[in-house]
Amino acid sequence: MSRNEAVEERAEGAGAFLEAACDESGSDGENLTGGNTDVFAHASVGISVESAAAYVQEIRDRIRSPAEEYKANHLLREKHRAVLEWLLAPSGPIHGHAHVHLTEKAFFVVDRTVGLLLDEGNGESKGASDEAVALFRAGARAFGSEGWREFLESANQLLRVRNDSAPGVPVEVFFRTVGALRDACPGGDSARVLERLAQSRSRAESYRAQILDGPPLVPLLNPLLPAIVRTAAYWTAGGQSVRLVHDRQNMLTPERIAWIEETARRDGIGLGGLRLVHSRLDPRVQLADFLAGIARRIASDELNGRGDPVLTALLRPYVGATSVWGDERSWARLGPAAADAVLPALSEP
Repeated sequence: MSRNEAVEERAEGAGAFLEAACDESGSDGENLTGGNTDVFAHASVGISVESAAAYVQEIRDRIRSPAEEYKANHLLREKHRAVLEWLLAPSGPIHGHAHVHLTEKAFFVVDRTVGLLLDEGNGESKGASDEAVALFRAGARAFGSEGWREFLESANQLLRVRNDSAPGVPVEVFFRTVGALRDACPGGDSARVLERLAQSRSRAESYRAQILDGPPLVPLLNPLLPAIVRTAAYWTAGGQSVRLVHDRQNMLTPERIAWIEETARRDGIGLGGLRLVHSRLDPRVQLADFLAGIARRIASDELNGRGDPVLTALLRPYVGATSVWGDERSWARLGPAAADAVLPALSEP
């Protein structure tokens, strides 16, 4: 399908709006340092329902599994490697019509912690700060693997809404950990960040007090909501408006959907609405589900030094430049190259 044909097909299916379908993989709620996954992936596809149904059927025909519902794991099995490469390939069905927003969970914790305690805002930074990057990239090398793990876990506990410990414990543990790391590793950019964090106790106490008064509408440590906003920004980069169709999620309450839409409007993003569907009823969401699970696995493998060069290269054109990623080595392989950082194929010619 040519680029112009793709634009026409989408225009016919969605009126004045492009419609992109979304799903996620790797959600562990606010437990970002002790969950089952170290990467969160939010994927979206911008093709018609009819085309998506045909592609899903072709995947079923190629894999020939008796499973009623196919998931990313079907494509990730070695015996189905050819199907996986076909799906992601430049000549494949979704290339140029799909997008992935990645979140490296450990870095997300650091970025949100630094944003909350050191920035003038409330932690919802538009992009990673220099302080967060400096601290994260020093990490285990500067503080030792055990010290760094303790910092990440204490920061996670400080920011998460649901916490089973006594009210003052998350603050106490976090600042005790910060103090120990600062004393053990004087000097350098990371030590200066720790020194600033050590002086921010009043902000941390205020944050925890606000949580006791009532849980926030948008938890700082849940990556889904900001990922949806960034997804909308990607699809509207060419000036068109977008409506998002998303798999049903407990996190996506009417109030939070309103927050997403209001945030998009405030940021100048042409989001025309967000509606929820069951993935089984929309083949576009099924494709987004496949892509999210595939992307999470490939990105996690690359993050942990066991990446498959072929699969990483195939994923790279889909990865959004606004992904939240701190590891420099793996991002050099996953992040979009200049040639890949183009507008969606559905934008007007």
